[in-house]
Amino acid sequence: MASARSVLRSRLPGMAPAASTDDRSIRSRLISTAIRLTAEHGWSTLTMAKLADRVGVSRQTVYNELGGKPQLAEAMVMTELGHFLDRVDQAFTDNPDDLVEAVRAAARGALELGETNPLLRAILASRQGAESDLLPLLTTNSAPLLDMARQMLREHVHRYPTGLDDERVEGLIDLVVRLVLSHIMQPGGSPQQTADTIAWIAGRVLGGVGSD
Repeated sequence: MASARSVLRSRLPGMAPAASTDDRSIRSRLISTAIRLTAEHGWSTLTMAKLADRVGVSRQTVYNELGGKPQLAEAMVMTELGHFLDRVDQAFTDNPDDLVEAVRAAARGALELGETNPLLRAILASRQGAESDLLPLLTTNSAPLLDMARQMLREHVHRYPTGLDDERVEGLIDLVVRLVLSHIMQPGGSPQQTADTIAWIAGRVLGGVGSD
């Protein structure tokens, strides 16, 4: 069975498909370069012309591949989401028989990455700086990101015997995703402490199994 990560890869607009060629696509190189430049110098300093120059393509190629700067912002955020989903995927792979422990490991992995991810740190720093196309993608316009994260969890959670009906499972998935994103945006403790709390909540929803 294909992993949830591979299933979702084709649905993420900023992610390149699983590469079978030696060279990454122009689109992938543009996005990765834009992420690096944003992390180093800020989103407001990035122009399509500068991005084209760094990658060695024409400005028209940048527009053809990505559209305008708002579309580039979405592609960047979705690409970085892929790294977070890698952590989630691995957590469930490592805990095939214990859903609560899988949730704990997934939450901790995502939260730890949130502390160090260069693009995320740049986005959060922009809250007190210049207007950004990036921050709303994590807040007011976060629906695509939440949908991708929920889909990843859904692919995994439905493989566990939860004893819950589909509506309750969906509620648990949504709760975990929103809690993790909230704490990534505004940490309220260490990744381990927060992950333990989220796992405890998940255990209670699941009827107390693994909730201590």
